[in-house]
Amino acid sequence: MSSAPELGLSVAVGSELYLDAAATTPPLPAVLDAMQSIQQRAWANPSSLHGYGLLAAEALERARFAIATLLTAAPDDLIVTSGATESIHLALLGSAAVLPAGRLVISSVEHPAVNAAAQRLVGLGWELEFWPVDAQGVIRLDQLKRLIAPPTQLVSLIWGQSEVGALQPLLPIAHACRQRGIRFHTDATQLIPQGRVNWADLPVDLLSFSAHKFQGPRGVGFLLTRDGLPLRALQGGGGQEQGFRSGTEPVALVAGCAEAMGSLPPFDALNNRVPPGSCDWIRPCRDLLLERLLAIPGVRAVGPNSAARLPHHISLLIGTPDGRPLSGRAVVRELARTGVAASSGTACRSGTSTDSAVLGAMQVPSIWRQSGLRFSLGSWLSDADLGPVPQLLERAIHHVQNDS
Repeated sequence: MSSAPELGLSVAVGSELYLDAAATTPPLPAVLDAMQSIQQRAWANPSSLHGYGLLAAEALERARFAIATLLTAAPDDLIVTSGATESIHLALLGSAAVLPAGRLVISSVEHPAVNAAAQRLVGLGWELEFWPVDAQGVIRLDQLKRLIAPPTQLVSLIWGQSEVGALQPLLPIAHACRQRGIRFHTDATQLIPQGRVNWADLPVDLLSFSAHKFQGPRGVGFLLTRDGLPLRALQGGGGQEQGFRSGTEPVALVAGCAEAMGSLPPFDALNNRVPPGSCDWIRPCRDLLLERLLAIPGVRAVGPNSAARLPHHISLLIGTPDGRPLSGRAVVRELARTGVAASSGTACRSGTSTDSAVLGAMQVPSIWRQSGLRFSLGSWLSDADLGPVPQLLERAIHHVQNDS
């Protein structure tokens, strides 16, 4: 198996081996260089009409054009935001503001940002229904006719689930929504890092993503939208981003995002359900690690098999050899102590010790819903880096078992 290419960065943050790409990723050296260059030469407000401002405006539009070209989108299809959470809220709340109140359908395994936006719409008189998933966390297509029937006006489905790695059968649903005039949004935050989509071919109205998931900077994301699609801004001000998102654009962050996106492989979503991965060896590297992890007594996989899973993603339930569940958070802390950075679930909720709503939607027994463990890999790793991980996990389980 190939080793990771030389990227000019360490796989470690401090002394930890970083296996939490689904939470965030280390920025590429070229990204940091691009951002530093912009901060030095194009630091002005891109809305200003003097020479300094025009230089910043040119840098912003060059970066926007580069991102749009990579996604086969028009530059005006891209709305700059602070990240996927803001993009999701703009997509759902901004759509609801121009649509007659009806039913919003979201999956039962959405990111907390989608659930939060959906609850806002409930307060505004919208009906909310959750699209059920099967035991692997995959949306049930047998519910399609019922859930896109009236009064459904808006559907929002996650494309790649962050906690259990499930790739959703998005395109048949999106096609059906388009045929019926139902607006369709997807949170593609986990998918884009594994393969940049061809926006021109997708039957999707709105798509959200964040740069920090694919080795770009934190603090910038985008909402992809269609020309002429009615959408209401969430905040007023200077009218930037075609009036959809007022506020001075973060030129350096957008330039960093453009640099990072250029490193991603293309993904033909119309003909391939599973994206290629951030590098060509990420899936076999993941599969080898998973095989070794499942040899540990008390460890079992959760979520879909590799044919329906994000190619860099491993999700496990952690228990004792005699079958008792262990705290995923406790195992994560013990792994960190021994030099491995992992996650116990969706990063945005990892600070809480409540049961996993995603595992609940998958009908995982309640005693196991705090036992999740996630490893998510990136192009900065190789199989050699991952060699010690199974032994370190087994050791962590032993420590947590003895302390519980």
